[in-house]
Amino acid sequence: MIPLPIEEVRPLGRVEARDDEITGVKIDSRRVEPGDLFVAIRGGADFLDQALAAGAAATLVPDDDFAAMASLGRAVRNLSEADVVGITGSTGKTSTKDILAALVNPQRRTIAAQASYNAELGVPLTLCRIERDTELLIAELAMRGFGQIAELCAMARPTVGVITAIGPVHLEFVESVAGVARAKAELLEALPRGSKAVVPAGVPELDPYLRADLEILRVGEDVRLVSFEDGRLEADVAGELVELDLPFTARHQAENTLTALAAYAALGLPLDRVHEGAGRIRLSSLRGEELPLPGGGVLINDCWNANPTSMAAALRNLAARRNGGRRIAVLGGMAELGPNGPRYHREIGGMTAGLDAVVGVGELARDYRPTHWVADADAAATLLSELLEPGDIVLVKGSRAVGLERVAENITA
Repeated sequence: MIPLPIEEVRPLGRVEARDDEITGVKIDSRRVEPGDLFVAIRGGADFLDQALAAGAAATLVPDDDFAAMASLGRAVRNLSEADVVGITGSTGKTSTKDILAALVNPQRRTIAAQASYNAELGVPLTLCRIERDTELLIAELAMRGFGQIAELCAMARPTVGVITAIGPVHLEFVESVAGVARAKAELLEALPRGSKAVVPAGVPELDPYLRADLEILRVGEDVRLVSFEDGRLEADVAGELVELDLPFTARHQAENTLTALAAYAALGLPLDRVHEGAGRIRLSSLRGEELPLPGGGVLINDCWNANPTSMAAALRNLAARRNGGRRIAVLGGMAELGPNGPRYHREIGGMTAGLDAVVGVGELARDYRPTHWVADADAAATLLSELLEPGDIVLVKGSRAVGLERVAENITA
């Protein structure tokens, strides 16, 4: 991290300092390294001594957790001239971030958000990794209501904006897909005049927010898929043909790659060298990870989260798989869909007709009309261990609150 003087920290709460500056920020005392500031959020004051013993330059018990982290993130960002790509969207944020980070890394000294560090704590933690020589930072920006992306942008000050998709998510808070577009478009509003923005084509809900003073790249028009088979992608990027060998075969990940290619082009990086980073692509865990099962089977572990768009994409991917075994979906409910939630679940249930078995997990999942239903993830793990046969392909997907990672852990143990 670009060093910050301890005087920047003192107004934020109760400070104990052993040095005049800090060279990192941590909120987990187990990860503290010499020179770090340990910010004791959410009861972390019990671990001040542990942080100091690990070499912390200072500790902070903040007056306001989120405000303190935001202030630290802004302070570091203000010391850097790096470009910042802000990525938001209803689906594909993390995977697009992972793919883009790999593609740009050979060309720019890059820092990218870890896992899903995308909210009031994760974004400032990402900003606090900026070094003096950082040329590019890739920030993931999440929302569960209006105003949240605007607040994150005030910290990160993005210079390129990316909206991956607009779909029915967090409807409990924003009411409609038009509300989703309005919330996500706070990223576009935060961009400086003349900036470039990447958006999905054919989304009329975004049209009111496409500022005339921005250069817009539309995925599906300006950047489009030519072909994708067995991990080999061909894309037309603003009239230039790009070919990549990718470490996945799911079509929705190819679509995320198109968005990453559009962002790469928006940064002005050389398309004739984009292949250099393709071999470095590693998707974050629990997002379509493919793990071997006994007898030649495959587990598709996609249980980080779920909404109607991502659930449909995962089911299409499962339906397209052929290895001689059965195709089984273990599906948790999709949260925060508001009063239309049952309808969305029934629509997804209609996509499972060709599968060999569907295990619904939790009350919301009853509306999938599954072949089997259980109350929770532990019961699903037990049932699946009884159902599983050699060669089966198993998709595990649901909203984070369902905890389906326990199912994946059980069948791969």
